[in-house]
Amino acid sequence: MIKQKARKPIVQKRHRSIRLKVSGTAEFPRLAVFRSTKHIYAQLIDDENKVTLASASSNDKDLKEKLSNGGNIEAAKVVGEAIAKKAKKAGVECVVFDRGGFLYHGRIAALADAAREAGLMF
Repeated sequence: MIKQKARKPIVQKRHRSIRLKVSGTAEFPRLAVFRSTKHIYAQLIDDENKVTLASASSNDKDLKEKLSNGGNIEAAKVVGEAIAKKAKKAGVECVVFDRGGFLYHGRIAALADAAREAGLMF
């Protein structure tokens, strides 16, 4: 019987290889996405100055009221729109997308599409 590998180390390894190629600047911050089973999180990060410019999650007080469940595609769309609005407030138009080692599918893709529709370019 073949033993199945744990998912978390595989995702972490994939994330490390992505981070070698992707980094954010003040002009083009990194849109980092993390998903757990219950929530989804997004941050705009300037890696040169080591500063988080904006963040949004399904666990935020104002978004939590709108959502019945924080771990589904609808929640990811709401978080994508929220991070795009916060980016506009911070004066950011274009970002570099960091999927955090997760496959570009499902909630990750829904968040990215909602952020694009709300005005972020990447």
